[in-house]
Amino acid sequence: MTHLDKQDNRPAPPARTLQGIGVSPGIVAAKVVVLKRQTLRAGWYHLPSDHIEKEVGRFTGAIRAAGDELLLLREKLADDLDDALSIIDSHLLMLRDRMIVERTTGIIRHKSVNAEWALAQALGEIEERFDRIDDPYIRERFADIKHVADRVFGLLSGREHEPFASEDQPVILVANDFSPEDTLHMQAGNVQGFLTEKGGITSHTAIVARSLGLPAVVGIEHATSLLATGDSIILDGGSGLIISDPTPAEVQRVQESIRRNRLLADELDSYIHLTSETKDGLAIRLSANIETLEELPAVLRFGSEGIGLFRSELDYFNNRQPPNEEQLLATYQRLLAAMAPYPATVRTLDVGGDKFLNRFPGNKAWLDRERNPALGLRSIRFSLYEQNMFRSQLRALFRASVHGRLQILLPLISAPAELRQVKEIVTAVLAELAEQRYPVADEVKIGMMVEVPSAVVMADVFAAEVDFFAIGTNDLIQYSLAIDRGNQYVANLYEPFHPAVLRMIRRTVEAGHACNIPVSLCGEMAGDPLCAPVLMGMGLDELSMRPAIVPRIKRLLRHSRSDELRQIAGEVLRCDDSEQVRDLLAKQLAGIYPREFYQR
Repeated sequence: MTHLDKQDNRPAPPARTLQGIGVSPGIVAAKVVVLKRQTLRAGWYHLPSDHIEKEVGRFTGAIRAAGDELLLLREKLADDLDDALSIIDSHLLMLRDRMIVERTTGIIRHKSVNAEWALAQALGEIEERFDRIDDPYIRERFADIKHVADRVFGLLSGREHEPFASEDQPVILVANDFSPEDTLHMQAGNVQGFLTEKGGITSHTAIVARSLGLPAVVGIEHATSLLATGDSIILDGGSGLIISDPTPAEVQRVQESIRRNRLLADELDSYIHLTSETKDGLAIRLSANIETLEELPAVLRFGSEGIGLFRSELDYFNNRQPPNEEQLLATYQRLLAAMAPYPATVRTLDVGGDKFLNRFPGNKAWLDRERNPALGLRSIRFSLYEQNMFRSQLRALFRASVHGRLQILLPLISAPAELRQVKEIVTAVLAELAEQRYPVADEVKIGMMVEVPSAVVMADVFAAEVDFFAIGTNDLIQYSLAIDRGNQYVANLYEPFHPAVLRMIRRTVEAGHACNIPVSLCGEMAGDPLCAPVLMGMGLDELSMRPAIVPRIKRLLRHSRSDELRQIAGEVLRCDDSEQVRDLLAKQLAGIYPREFYQR
């Protein structure tokens, strides 16, 4: 349940609180069980020549056994856990990935070493590549590779993967990290939620937790040392707050919150297949943000009306070489066909240049490490620098367009000259495809991300040049307020309700509508129940969010009237600071949505 009385500028919390990242909403109170798993170490030993192929066989046998374990777990899952099923499928694919298998067997053969040490070396090389990646969505995929490798390590060492011991009372599990498969085992038993030292909101472990409705908080350093088995805590998976040794009054409030959440959850399924419109008929498209094809079942399951943002980067990190046109074509064909007749918006490659180019020896650009990658060669700048790669992606997109409703989204456009250069490349690509007799859809819309202040200031100029705007609030907030979200010292200043941010959103909407183009928003704000009513009232045509959140936002929309939303937005835009905004919303939203928002 959303609490409206929490202020980001409140005094420092007492020592009995810990602040992490809430990745799966829900509030629970229970005793802690701390799991301090022993790290499997890979000792080195040299192999005689006649033992090398036997060692390769031992490694491939462990790979097969790990796959069998995952298949068995998959068979036990309920069919409605599409997110979890797709993640297990991705882990099964990783067990066959040449980054792991071929590199490990190559090290065994060339260095005459044992499988454990070879796997550790291969994993280290992979981690080094992922560490160079700016995009957190891609960087967090290394956690999946490590989880898969840990399973293989266990089999090589002869230590079986043990599920969690059943508890005779409700517990909250605390560990350094959990794999998605660990999380799936939690659904059987008295596990009420979990807390980890590692992880992020886009990790597959977090995705599974949300699918199971299991409250979870990640990113609390030294949690396994700060908490001990038997401690009583309150875990808020929405805000990321942990309260140890709670008072009876605090526990009572948690119990009331759980009761309200259960009542609300029982209602949400009935909204999945309803239209997303207000009581008086104002329609707002609710679509999904995804990064892999494995997430498509969840998109359809939760009633999204299309893909508002498909992050295309993952295809570029699955192999040692960039994907070729045919590989990209296969991805985009599947995406568009699965979503038809709904639109699917594909964002072109959005990476930092120095982090990306170093992965591919032979690329023409070898750059010194950039001092400030966020302000350097990234996103559309990188695509315009590496035009052969950009043309290959555009060719694949246009060739796939006949399979559905394609929209192409250009990231980090900051100047009209960039947009004009992209248009010239698009024109050339379409001419090539026509000459080669490749069919292309009659209409492919091309839009741009609005995520830097210059794009907002020039929105009236840009709106005349593109088919749609997509506001990326994650970066817009970061660039506008000069705040690095990943910097622990200033992350608390990252404020979606800063008046400057809200006014930039409104200005972008007005500029888009003045030129009769739709405006969407695809940052984290879109799926925040506290932000969504304000965004709806500002006139946005589409909100794009994580698939599982769609029913909750749809419920808010269908319980609203358009004049109420516009009034809230108007009052918010007159506020001078974020504290005023939150105070205002605490009063307004609790009155309009009493079952969704309440004040303590």
